Amino acid sequence: MPDLATLLPMLALLLVTGALAGLVAGLLGVGGGIVLVPAYFYIFTGLGYGGPGLMGICLATSLATIIVTSARSVMSHNRKGAVDWQILRHWAPGIALGALVGVLVVAQLRTQALQAIFGLLALTVSLYMALGRDHWRLGPQMPGLAVRVPLSGAVGFLSVLMGIGGGSFGVPLMTLYNVPIHRAVATAAGFGITIALPSAAAFLLVPVADAPPYTIGAVNLPAFALTIAMTLITAPMGAALAHRMNPRPLKRVFAVFLAAVALNMLRKALGY
Repeated sequence: MPDLATLLPMLALLLVTGALAGLVAGLLGVGGGIVLVPAYFYIFTGLGYGGPGLMGICLATSLATIIVTSARSVMSHNRKGAVDWQILRHWAPGIALGALVGVLVVAQLRTQALQAIFGLLALTVSLYMALGRDHWRLGPQMPGLAVRVPLSGAVGFLSVLMGIGGGSFGVPLMTLYNVPIHRAVATAAGFGITIALPSAAAFLLVPVADAPPYTIGAVNLPAFALTIAMTLITAPMGAALAHRMNPRPLKRVFAVFLAAVALNMLRKALGY
Protein backbone atom coordinates (compact mmCIF):
# COMPACT_ATOMS: atom_id res chain seq x y z
CA MET A 1 0.00 0.00 0.00
CA PRO A 2 1.58 3.34 -1.04
CA ASP A 3 1.89 6.06 1.58
CA LEU A 4 -0.05 9.32 1.42
CA ALA A 5 3.08 11.28 0.49
CA THR A 6 3.13 9.31 -2.77
CA LEU A 7 -0.59 8.96 -3.36
CA LEU A 8 -1.84 12.51 -2.69
CA PRO A 9 0.42 14.30 -5.24
CA MET A 10 -0.52 11.70 -7.84
CA LEU A 11 -4.23 12.20 -7.18
CA ALA A 12 -3.94 16.00 -7.29
CA LEU A 13 -2.03 15.95 -10.59
CA LEU A 14 -4.50 13.49 -12.11
CA LEU A 15 -7.43 15.75 -11.17
CA VAL A 16 -5.80 18.70 -12.95
CA THR A 17 -4.96 16.53 -15.97
CA GLY A 18 -8.51 15.24 -16.28
CA ALA A 19 -9.94 18.74 -16.05
CA LEU A 20 -7.59 20.03 -18.76
CA ALA A 21 -8.25 17.07 -21.06
CA GLY A 22 -12.00 17.54 -20.79
CA LEU A 23 -11.76 21.27 -21.46
CA VAL A 24 -9.56 20.78 -24.53
CA ALA A 25 -11.78 17.99 -25.86
CA GLY A 26 -14.93 20.09 -25.52
CA LEU A 27 -13.39 23.30 -26.82
CA LEU A 28 -11.42 22.01 -29.80
CA GLY A 29 -13.25 18.79 -30.69
CA VAL A 30 -10.10 16.67 -30.32
CA GLY A 31 -9.94 13.58 -28.16
CA GLY A 32 -8.72 14.07 -24.61
CA GLY A 33 -6.32 11.15 -25.09
CA ILE A 34 -3.90 13.31 -27.01
CA VAL A 35 -3.49 15.34 -23.79
CA LEU A 36 -3.81 12.44 -21.35
CA VAL A 37 -1.03 10.18 -22.64
CA PRO A 38 1.87 12.67 -22.30
CA ALA A 39 0.37 14.06 -19.08
CA TYR A 40 0.16 10.59 -17.51
CA PHE A 41 3.73 9.92 -18.59
CA TYR A 42 5.09 13.11 -17.03
CA ILE A 43 3.07 12.59 -13.83
CA PHE A 44 4.20 9.01 -13.29
CA THR A 45 7.85 9.66 -14.17
CA GLY A 46 7.84 12.76 -11.96
CA LEU A 47 6.65 10.64 -9.05
CA GLY A 48 9.44 8.14 -9.61
CA TYR A 49 7.72 5.44 -11.66
CA GLY A 50 9.41 4.28 -14.83
CA GLY A 51 10.48 1.13 -16.53
CA PRO A 52 9.95 -0.34 -19.98
CA GLY A 53 6.18 -0.71 -19.54
CA LEU A 54 5.27 2.78 -18.35
CA MET A 55 4.27 4.18 -21.74
CA GLY A 56 2.01 1.17 -22.25
CA ILE A 57 0.24 2.01 -18.98
CA CYS A 58 -0.31 5.58 -20.19
CA LEU A 59 -1.78 4.38 -23.50
CA ALA A 60 -3.99 1.72 -21.89
CA THR A 61 -5.35 4.03 -19.19
CA SER A 62 -6.14 6.74 -21.71
CA LEU A 63 -8.03 4.22 -23.87
CA ALA A 64 -10.03 3.04 -20.85
CA THR A 65 -11.24 6.60 -20.20
CA ILE A 66 -12.30 6.92 -23.84
CA ILE A 67 -14.90 4.16 -23.40
CA VAL A 68 -16.90 6.40 -21.06
CA THR A 69 -16.30 9.76 -22.72
CA SER A 70 -17.02 8.44 -26.24
CA ALA A 71 -20.20 6.65 -25.12
CA ARG A 72 -21.47 9.87 -23.55
CA SER A 73 -20.54 11.82 -26.67
CA VAL A 74 -22.29 9.36 -29.01
CA MET A 75 -25.50 9.54 -26.97
CA SER A 76 -25.41 13.33 -27.00
CA HIS A 77 -24.77 13.54 -30.77
CA ASN A 78 -27.36 10.85 -31.51
CA ARG A 79 -30.08 12.87 -29.80
CA LYS A 80 -29.36 15.55 -32.41
CA GLY A 81 -29.39 12.99 -35.25
CA ALA A 82 -25.75 13.68 -36.11
CA VAL A 83 -24.29 10.15 -35.96
CA ASP A 84 -23.99 8.41 -39.34
CA TRP A 85 -24.76 4.85 -38.25
CA GLN A 86 -24.19 3.44 -41.72
CA ILE A 87 -20.57 4.64 -41.74
CA LEU A 88 -20.11 3.39 -38.18
CA ARG A 89 -21.48 -0.10 -38.96
CA HIS A 90 -19.32 -0.48 -42.05
CA TRP A 91 -16.12 0.80 -40.44
CA ALA A 92 -16.41 -0.64 -36.91
CA PRO A 93 -15.19 -4.22 -37.63
CA GLY A 94 -11.97 -3.08 -39.31
CA ILE A 95 -11.34 -0.44 -36.64
CA ALA A 96 -11.81 -2.96 -33.81
CA LEU A 97 -9.51 -5.48 -35.49
CA GLY A 98 -6.84 -2.83 -36.06
CA ALA A 99 -7.15 -1.78 -32.41
CA LEU A 100 -6.54 -5.35 -31.18
CA VAL A 101 -3.49 -5.66 -33.43
CA GLY A 102 -2.32 -2.38 -31.90
CA VAL A 103 -2.58 -3.89 -28.39
CA LEU A 104 -0.40 -6.83 -29.45
CA VAL A 105 2.21 -4.44 -30.84
CA VAL A 106 2.17 -2.15 -27.77
CA ALA A 107 2.60 -5.16 -25.46
CA GLN A 108 5.83 -6.04 -27.29
CA LEU A 109 7.35 -2.56 -27.38
CA ARG A 110 9.25 -0.75 -24.65
CA THR A 111 8.60 2.79 -23.46
CA GLN A 112 11.35 4.29 -25.63
CA ALA A 113 9.89 2.90 -28.86
CA LEU A 114 6.35 3.91 -27.89
CA GLN A 115 7.55 7.44 -27.11
CA ALA A 116 9.05 7.70 -30.58
CA ILE A 117 5.86 6.42 -32.22
CA PHE A 118 3.67 8.77 -30.17
CA GLY A 119 5.95 11.70 -30.98
CA LEU A 120 5.90 11.06 -34.74
CA LEU A 121 2.14 10.53 -34.90
CA ALA A 122 1.38 13.52 -32.64
CA LEU A 123 3.60 15.69 -34.82
CA THR A 124 1.62 14.55 -37.88
CA VAL A 125 -1.69 15.38 -36.16
CA SER A 126 -0.41 18.80 -35.10
CA LEU A 127 0.70 19.64 -38.64
CA TYR A 128 -2.71 18.70 -40.02
CA MET A 129 -4.43 20.81 -37.33
CA ALA A 130 -2.24 23.79 -38.17
CA LEU A 131 -2.12 23.50 -41.96
CA GLY A 132 -5.23 21.50 -42.98
CA ARG A 133 -7.81 23.20 -45.19
CA ASP A 134 -11.57 22.66 -45.23
CA HIS A 135 -11.65 22.23 -49.01
CA TRP A 136 -9.16 19.33 -49.13
CA ARG A 137 -10.80 16.15 -50.50
CA LEU A 138 -9.75 12.59 -51.34
CA GLY A 139 -13.12 11.71 -52.83
CA PRO A 140 -16.80 12.73 -53.04
CA GLN A 141 -17.98 10.00 -50.62
CA MET A 142 -16.68 7.42 -48.17
CA PRO A 143 -14.71 4.70 -50.01
CA GLY A 144 -15.90 1.17 -50.76
CA LEU A 145 -14.76 -2.13 -49.31
CA ALA A 146 -11.36 -2.36 -51.01
CA VAL A 147 -10.18 0.96 -49.54
CA ARG A 148 -12.29 0.79 -46.37
CA VAL A 149 -10.64 -2.38 -45.02
CA PRO A 150 -7.05 -1.06 -44.87
CA LEU A 151 -8.11 2.46 -43.84
CA SER A 152 -10.38 1.27 -41.00
CA GLY A 153 -7.67 -1.06 -39.72
CA ALA A 154 -5.14 1.78 -39.84
CA VAL A 155 -7.46 4.09 -37.84
CA GLY A 156 -7.80 1.49 -35.06
CA PHE A 157 -4.14 0.50 -35.09
CA LEU A 158 -2.67 4.02 -35.07
CA SER A 159 -5.16 5.22 -32.45
CA VAL A 160 -4.09 2.49 -30.02
CA LEU A 161 -0.41 3.33 -30.62
CA MET A 162 -1.26 6.86 -29.46
CA GLY A 163 -3.80 5.93 -26.78
CA ILE A 164 -6.50 8.09 -28.39
CA GLY A 165 -10.07 7.70 -29.62
CA GLY A 166 -11.51 8.20 -33.07
CA GLY A 167 -11.34 11.96 -33.43
CA SER A 168 -7.73 12.68 -34.38
CA PHE A 169 -7.71 10.28 -37.33
CA GLY A 170 -11.41 9.65 -37.95
CA VAL A 171 -12.57 13.24 -38.32
CA PRO A 172 -9.92 14.27 -40.90
CA LEU A 173 -10.48 11.02 -42.79
CA MET A 174 -14.25 11.52 -43.04
CA THR A 175 -14.02 15.19 -43.95
CA LEU A 176 -11.49 14.34 -46.67
CA TYR A 177 -14.22 12.07 -48.09
CA ASN A 178 -16.79 14.88 -48.05
CA VAL A 179 -18.60 14.01 -44.78
CA PRO A 180 -19.83 17.28 -43.15
CA ILE A 181 -17.72 18.22 -40.15
CA HIS A 182 -20.48 17.96 -37.51
CA ARG A 183 -21.47 14.50 -38.77
CA ALA A 184 -17.81 13.46 -38.88
CA VAL A 185 -17.22 14.56 -35.26
CA ALA A 186 -20.36 12.74 -34.08
CA THR A 187 -19.53 9.54 -35.96
CA ALA A 188 -15.89 9.61 -34.84
CA ALA A 189 -17.13 9.41 -31.25
CA GLY A 190 -18.51 6.00 -32.23
CA PHE A 191 -15.10 5.14 -33.67
CA GLY A 192 -13.73 5.93 -30.22
CA ILE A 193 -15.86 3.26 -28.52
CA THR A 194 -14.92 0.75 -31.21
CA ILE A 195 -11.23 1.46 -30.59
CA ALA A 196 -11.27 1.76 -26.81
CA LEU A 197 -13.57 -1.05 -25.68
CA PRO A 198 -11.69 -4.05 -27.13
CA SER A 199 -8.25 -2.54 -26.60
CA ALA A 200 -8.81 -1.51 -22.97
CA ALA A 201 -10.27 -4.95 -22.20
CA ALA A 202 -7.21 -6.58 -23.75
CA PHE A 203 -4.84 -4.28 -21.84
CA LEU A 204 -6.35 -5.50 -18.54
CA LEU A 205 -4.72 -8.85 -19.35
CA VAL A 206 -1.27 -7.36 -20.06
CA PRO A 207 0.90 -7.52 -16.89
CA VAL A 208 3.35 -4.64 -16.33
CA ALA A 209 6.18 -4.75 -13.80
CA ASP A 210 6.92 -1.78 -11.49
CA ALA A 211 3.55 -0.15 -12.26
CA PRO A 212 2.13 2.80 -10.31
CA PRO A 213 -0.17 1.83 -7.41
CA TYR A 214 -3.59 0.29 -8.14
CA THR A 215 -2.80 -0.77 -11.69
CA ILE A 216 -4.64 -3.78 -13.12
CA GLY A 217 -2.88 -5.19 -16.14
CA ALA A 218 -1.80 -2.00 -17.89
CA VAL A 219 -4.74 0.18 -16.71
CA ASN A 220 -4.17 2.49 -13.74
CA LEU A 221 -7.43 2.71 -11.80
CA PRO A 222 -6.92 6.07 -9.98
CA ALA A 223 -5.96 7.77 -13.26
CA PHE A 224 -8.99 6.22 -14.98
CA ALA A 225 -11.49 7.18 -12.25
CA LEU A 226 -10.26 10.73 -11.65
CA THR A 227 -9.95 11.51 -15.34
CA ILE A 228 -13.51 10.38 -15.99
CA ALA A 229 -14.83 12.41 -13.04
CA MET A 230 -13.12 15.59 -14.22
CA THR A 231 -13.75 15.27 -17.96
CA LEU A 232 -17.47 14.78 -17.36
CA ILE A 233 -17.43 18.14 -15.57
CA THR A 234 -15.15 20.16 -17.84
CA ALA A 235 -15.96 18.82 -21.34
CA PRO A 236 -19.41 20.53 -21.37
CA MET A 237 -17.70 23.75 -20.24
CA GLY A 238 -15.30 23.51 -23.18
CA ALA A 239 -18.17 22.83 -25.58
CA ALA A 240 -20.06 25.85 -24.25
CA LEU A 241 -16.96 28.02 -24.73
CA ALA A 242 -16.59 26.73 -28.29
CA HIS A 243 -20.06 28.05 -29.16
CA ARG A 244 -19.12 31.52 -27.88
CA MET A 245 -15.81 31.90 -29.68
CA ASN A 246 -14.02 30.93 -32.87
CA PRO A 247 -12.08 27.74 -32.13
CA ARG A 248 -9.99 27.87 -35.33
CA PRO A 249 -7.22 30.16 -33.94
CA LEU A 250 -7.22 28.08 -30.75
CA LYS A 251 -6.71 24.92 -32.81
CA ARG A 252 -3.60 26.43 -34.31
CA VAL A 253 -2.30 27.38 -30.87
CA PHE A 254 -3.03 23.86 -29.64
CA ALA A 255 -1.27 22.47 -32.73
CA VAL A 256 1.89 24.36 -31.69
CA PHE A 257 1.55 23.03 -28.13
CA LEU A 258 1.03 19.48 -29.43
CA ALA A 259 4.07 19.79 -31.71
CA ALA A 260 6.18 20.87 -28.71
CA VAL A 261 4.93 17.86 -26.71
CA ALA A 262 5.64 15.56 -29.67
CA LEU A 263 9.16 16.90 -30.13
CA ASN A 264 9.85 16.49 -26.41
CA MET A 265 8.67 12.87 -26.60
CA LEU A 266 11.01 12.31 -29.55
CA ARG A 267 13.85 13.90 -27.59
CA LYS A 268 13.26 11.52 -24.69
CA ALA A 269 13.00 8.57 -27.05
CA LEU A 270 16.43 9.47 -28.45
CA GLY A 271 17.87 9.63 -24.93
CA TYR A 272 18.49 13.37 -24.67
